[in-house]
Amino acid sequence: MTKAQDNYLLDLSASRRGYAINRLCGSLADAENRRRFSEDESDYCDVFGLSPEQKRTILERDWVGMLDLGASIFYTFKLAVLDQKSMQYLGGVFTGMSAEEFTAVMREGGRKFG
Repeated sequence: MTKAQDNYLLDLSASRRGYAINRLCGSLADAENRRRFSEDESDYCDVFGLSPEQKRTILERDWVGMLDLGASIFYTFKLAVLDQKSMQYLGGVFTGMSAEEFTAVMREGGRKFG
């Protein structure tokens, strides 16, 4: 898995880079698409024209890699939900913490910078 950056800017360039990943993940809002994806993830990726690297990040659930390729957390979260992963789980992945540690930090008011 890739190391997370300090922040991600979802600007026009990143949006264009991540378009195929975001389309695929966004399609998972539909129950029929979730069923199709679950039956053959690789084939479903091909339907959306993912590059080999994009496809790898989806199939390996490389959450940080998806963001590095321009994906939006709002779309990738639909994939995480399919895997029964929480937003706290993803927050932990992106910050190098466990879901429990991330939750505790958020309950204490978030990370302190200074």
